Amino acid sequence: MTADPPTRTRSRHGGRAGRRAPWALMYHSVADRAAGDPYLVTVDPDRLADQLRWLGRHGLTGVSMRELLTARARGRADRLVGLTFDDGYADFLTEAVPRLREHGHTATVFVLAGRLGGSNVWDAEGPRKPLLTADGVRAVHRAGMEVGSHGLLHRDLTTLDEAELARELTESRRLLAEITGAVPVGFCHPYGAVDPRTLRAARTSGYAYACAVDPGPLACVHALPRSYVGHADTSPRLHAKRLLHRLRGPVLAPPSPQAAVPPATPPAVPTGGDA
Repeated sequence: MTADPPTRTRSRHGGRAGRRAPWALMYHSVADRAAGDPYLVTVDPDRLADQLRWLGRHGLTGVSMRELLTARARGRADRLVGLTFDDGYADFLTEAVPRLREHGHTATVFVLAGRLGGSNVWDAEGPRKPLLTADGVRAVHRAGMEVGSHGLLHRDLTTLDEAELARELTESRRLLAEITGAVPVGFCHPYGAVDPRTLRAARTSGYAYACAVDPGPLACVHALPRSYVGHADTSPRLHAKRLLHRLRGPVLAPPSPQAAVPPATPPAVPTGGDA
């Protein structure tokens, strides 16, 4: 199988306008679906294992977004796929991490720093799902997974005033840095909601990248598109999603000079003790 081409477009002045976005998959919870799944955010652990095996059969390796973007900048991302898990569910540690490690993959989990040890109260329907505690976040970090920020409380950032927006971005980053000892470089826009203001805020808050879902013309390194993955995604559906991305995946706007992803090991943050 041939490698994915680093597709480029040209501006009307003849210069490079951007490259095809890397392929990134968006998960949420990994758990038994018997309790209900009205928002289709839960993948059974055995189905996740099947999906990870599918990646391996096709010569693909799932990695964190940090690793994916670093490799892409070096021209070495052809066989890599970004794996992301939104909301920071406790089952990421108990169900996803063991299967990721078994199959030779890593991932990024986007954590709600203001709801550690809480539950998915933003979902009006469906079962309450526990979220990672601070100790759980540390364990995820020690397991070699990337910990990124999903804000504080799972709020639509496009509806917030400037002060609330800044707090969601900067306070969540500070809290996660205190917990893990490493400054998060990645952010994920809650609900995938992004506009030019929130995009700029993610960049100026110090994040090297930010994930969205389908940002349309706003697609860039601070509004990265991702493909939703659910329990229904068996091998044929994954193949179709990969093909669709290769043929019609969005082109990213050229990055700003300050958008480079830092080295793989971020500087430790002195905390004076565990958070």
